[in-house]
Amino acid sequence: MKEDASDASAGAYPATVWVEPAATARVAVMLLHGLDMDAARLAPIVRSLKLPALVALPCGPIERASGGRAWWPVDDAAREARMRDGPADLHDSHPQGREPARELVHATALALRERAPGVPLVLAGFSQGAMLALDAVLQAPPLPVDALALWSGSRLAFAEWAPALPRLRGVRVDLVHGIGDANLGIAAGRSLHDALVDAGARVRWLPFDGGHEIPPQAWLALRRLVRELAANVT
Repeated sequence: MKEDASDASAGAYPATVWVEPAATARVAVMLLHGLDMDAARLAPIVRSLKLPALVALPCGPIERASGGRAWWPVDDAAREARMRDGPADLHDSHPQGREPARELVHATALALRERAPGVPLVLAGFSQGAMLALDAVLQAPPLPVDALALWSGSRLAFAEWAPALPRLRGVRVDLVHGIGDANLGIAAGRSLHDALVDAGARVRWLPFDGGHEIPPQAWLALRRLVRELAANVT
């Protein structure tokens, strides 16, 4: 399995890291990092999973003071104040700057389909990346996916999402959330779970003992999901 970095759309966005399978890709995966993270740091873990998939790890368009990236601008003072008040559910938050992030996701999905045509597409994300994943699927123009893997996420701009939720009927969704998440609380994860189930999505709810993090359970669940999809590819 090899890895390379290239732009998702001829230099318009920060570099996307690509992790290729040893053999023919039977699934395409896009993994969206969380706030203040670097996509390249996720690549070694992805490689260790030995997925039968072509994996794209795009970088958020916003450079942060930490050296990491973000998908849309974040008011750090407001975020810190919110977290002092306890775990949150962001269902009534409508952050600005999501449209360029969605455009990046669409551009990366197009590149994935060009490099691995005709295979199922899994869109995965952690925290801000998980919320962007759903935003890209539910906002116009919607991004069609075969499965979602959402880690430590929340509903976001739910008044915008709600009318489009029926698009997820029959879609496989893995929800991973820490019971002790002090940022986006477990209640936020459960509310997202309930909304997806009500919409007819095929949800697998995977709580874990931990906080706002990507635990081993998330990576193992992603591997299981990808292998399940790959087994059905003829």
